[in-house]
Amino acid sequence: MKRKKDRFYELLQDYFDEYLPVAKGLSESTIISYKATFRLLMEYMYNVKAPTCDAITFSELTEECISGFLDWLENDRKCSVSTRNQRLSAIAAFAIYAQSRDFEAACFFRNNVLLIPKKKGIKRIRSYFTINELKILFELPDKNSSIGKRDYALLSFMYASGMRAQEVCDMTVGDIRFYSDKASIKVLGKGRKARRIGIPAQASRNLEKYIVYRKISSKLDHHVFSSQTHEKMTVSCIEEIYKKYIKRAKNEHPDLFRESYSPHSMRHTTATHMLEAGVPLIVVKNFLGHVSLQTTQIYAEVTQETMNKQLKAWNEKWFLEEKNSDCKDKKKEMIPDFLR
Repeated sequence: MKRKKDRFYELLQDYFDEYLPVAKGLSESTIISYKATFRLLMEYMYNVKAPTCDAITFSELTEECISGFLDWLENDRKCSVSTRNQRLSAIAAFAIYAQSRDFEAACFFRNNVLLIPKKKGIKRIRSYFTINELKILFELPDKNSSIGKRDYALLSFMYASGMRAQEVCDMTVGDIRFYSDKASIKVLGKGRKARRIGIPAQASRNLEKYIVYRKISSKLDHHVFSSQTHEKMTVSCIEEIYKKYIKRAKNEHPDLFRESYSPHSMRHTTATHMLEAGVPLIVVKNFLGHVSLQTTQIYAEVTQETMNKQLKAWNEKWFLEEKNSDCKDKKKEMIPDFLR
């Protein structure tokens, strides 16, 4: 019996049209990322692997083919190991779905995907801003201009809230409740999981002041942050804002800002500073909207400053100075021979 040539496309279309957005409820940005993986796979299949083929079938997605695609991403397109692994995860997720819908057609494909391990890369230290760097960054926007007011409000709010760039873009006036000492924000995060967080008084006043300046306090469906051309700001717009101010900061302070920063660096900065202030890990987890503590632990490594403080406190507590030789000799007598 001849297998249907277009079965791969049927399942792939159902996967993106129904399963991911409806059954799984994944965010638009996540689905876009998954789609990008398969667009690249098709580009590889059509232009590199087999330029003469007119359609992709499960039987063509061998271990050799998928491994070749991943190597092509890394070597020809200069993708990082992390990106390579993300693409493999996207393919593996579809393989599970496809096998559950058509075992005979997709079993071979799923087995081939399982044979490919994730590649280990160099573990990079996550970049975050120091307190001094934050102060400099917040002083750069021109608060007398409309763009400067927006950029200052955006930068300070992202630090206070620790929100993802996409979450900031999606935030509307109606998601915010202002109180005398704080603001409460309703956040729709990854996987459409909602959480409510609070930001402190100063950050709350900055945000409210900007909303009043824009004259949108009563327009609950309006997005808080907009670009110069669109009512809703995009992630790429936020990335450009960070790029602009970090470039200026590096030029004006070459002794600082030595890392490679992105909007996500601000989220990591929030987590790092919360941990340094002694906020429990479980609180940081819920504040950031992580599913598990393991994610938070990976996300917010202990900084060198925190480590030095803890080691100093430990040394001062447990390694006391020896005041005189008599005391030293007495201590020696108290120690059992087997520990000397």
